[in-house]
Amino acid sequence: MRIDLHTHSCLSDGTEPPAAVMAAAKAAGLDVVALTDHDSTAGWEEAANAAADLDLGLVRGTEISARWQGITVHLLSYLHDPDYGPLVQMMDQVKRARWERAEVMVDRLGADFPIAWENVAARSAPGRPVGRPHIADELVAKGIVADRAEAFARLLHPRGSYYVRYWSVEADRAVELIRAAGGVPVFAHPGAVGRQRVVADAAIEALVQAGLAGLEVRHRDNPPEQRARLTELAERFGLLQTGSSDYHGSGKPNRLGENLTDEPTLAAIAAQGALPLIGGGRWAP
Repeated sequence: MRIDLHTHSCLSDGTEPPAAVMAAAKAAGLDVVALTDHDSTAGWEEAANAAADLDLGLVRGTEISARWQGITVHLLSYLHDPDYGPLVQMMDQVKRARWERAEVMVDRLGADFPIAWENVAARSAPGRPVGRPHIADELVAKGIVADRAEAFARLLHPRGSYYVRYWSVEADRAVELIRAAGGVPVFAHPGAVGRQRVVADAAIEALVQAGLAGLEVRHRDNPPEQRARLTELAERFGLLQTGSSDYHGSGKPNRLGENLTDEPTLAAIAAQGALPLIGGGRWAP
């Protein structure tokens, strides 16, 4: 089976509705796909209905924003209870913080470039958080940069003067909350050296102690030396190793199925999660 466990819809920072992400996954020859919008489960129902119509397996998930000793990290939570109060409250707090951060960043950028908050906010789905990708899209629309990649490299990078940090939970606490909600926590793109500092081996060991289940080893942002390091760490600590595209529609060059997860790993995730896979018996590991 072809399994891709990391995608985004327009309900976070992707460019397509959840149903369109499912259709794109089917067209890309995938058998199972995970929808993992940032700090949100809002797309699950639409994705589930579309996946059922397409005879596509669906893993319901979320990409949770967290922090480890000042470094931003992302944790993929698979198959957790979407109504578990403490996790819902934490995600809501992160979404509010991201929205407030985006407003401040737009104010800073607006001092030097012709962009306004109302135009940036209009690029997000109604009632959904606004993030750096929406700012990037407005910068592209105004002709200030050529594409999202240039926006992030030039103006929205964490080391740039326009960047603003936002509140997020400590990563070990996030792992604990995911586990308490019946979810399966996997560290997303942990070797992405181009984004910012990468957490040390000791941090991953601490997250393992908190309940971390796996590492997203096969991801385009993890260079070869990091993949080798992450593979060794996964073997040392008995962690699952996943591969994913981190698909964002037209928002990023990432293509569905460019990195894949194997069937035994999907089976292990399914065995640990509180929710079943969507798709019925055909997708049962």
